[in-house]
Amino acid sequence: MHPNNKHLKSYDFERLIHTNPDLKPFVFTNKFQTKTINFSLSDAVYQLNKAILISDYGLTDYQLPKGYLCPPIPGRADYLHHLNDLISPESKPIKGLDIGIGANAIYPILAVQLYNWEMVGTERNKQSLEIAQNNINLNPSLNGFINIRYQDNAAHIFSGIIEFEEYYHFTMCNPPFHASEQEALKGTQRKLKNLDLDKKTALNFGGQSHELWCNGGEALFVKRMIKESKTFCKQVGWFTTLVSKSANLPKLTKQLDKLGATHQIIDMAQGQKVSRILAWHFTN
Repeated sequence: MHPNNKHLKSYDFERLIHTNPDLKPFVFTNKFQTKTINFSLSDAVYQLNKAILISDYGLTDYQLPKGYLCPPIPGRADYLHHLNDLISPESKPIKGLDIGIGANAIYPILAVQLYNWEMVGTERNKQSLEIAQNNINLNPSLNGFINIRYQDNAAHIFSGIIEFEEYYHFTMCNPPFHASEQEALKGTQRKLKNLDLDKKTALNFGGQSHELWCNGGEALFVKRMIKESKTFCKQVGWFTTLVSKSANLPKLTKQLDKLGATHQIIDMAQGQKVSRILAWHFTN
C-alpha cells in the first residue's frame, strides 16, 4: 500500500468496536490468533467500513442499505494517495470528478476527509444518488465539498457533467468490471472458491447490477472514456481510471497513443488483490 495509507497496520478491532458496537458480532479470532471478520459477508464489511469512517475519517454517521456495493476502504484510500502524488505540483484548492459515485460515495468522502478536495460525483442510478446524498447530508464535514450530478445519458461520461469553463485537476473512476450479469455471477463464484469457504455459507458480496457490470465490461467503458476525454482536454489536468484486468492495458494505451495523449500506469496492490491506475493528459 501507499506509505501514506492509514491502514498499513492491522485493524484495531477493539477501538473500531468501541466506535461502532454493531461491528462486534462479526469479529472473531482466526486460526492464527488474529482478530478479523469474514470479508465475504457484506454486512460485516459494511459495519467495518462504518467504524473506520467514523473512527479514522471523522464522519458522524454512514448508512448504506443492504445489497449495495461496500468496498474495503484501504484500497480506495490508496487510489487517492496516488492521485495526490500525481497532482501535487498543482495549486490549491483541488477539484476532482468521480465518474460513477455509487451509493457508497466512498471516493469523494475519503477525498474530502483526507485532502479537503472539492469533489463532483456522477451517477446514473437515481436511487444510488439519493443514498449517496443522504450520507453527505448526515455529515456536516462533507457539506459544501461534494456535489452529485445525475448523468441522464448512458452514452456519455463527461458530456452533460463538465460544465462550460469548469476545470478539474483530475477525474477518477472505478469502472464496472464485468461485461454481463452472468460474468459477474461467475466472478462471485470464483471469489468463493479462492476464499475456500463452505458453499452452504450465506454470502453476499454486495453490489447492484449497475455497479458490477455494463455492456462490454471494463475495456469498452474505459475506451469510451478515453475517446470522450479528448473533447475535454483543456478542462481536466489528469484523466484517471482503475484498470483491474492487465490484459486490457495494451489496447487502452494504444488508443491513447493514437489520440496523442501522454499516459502512465501506476501499480497498486493490497494483499493478493492487484490493480493499477491508468492516467493520461493532453499536453497540446
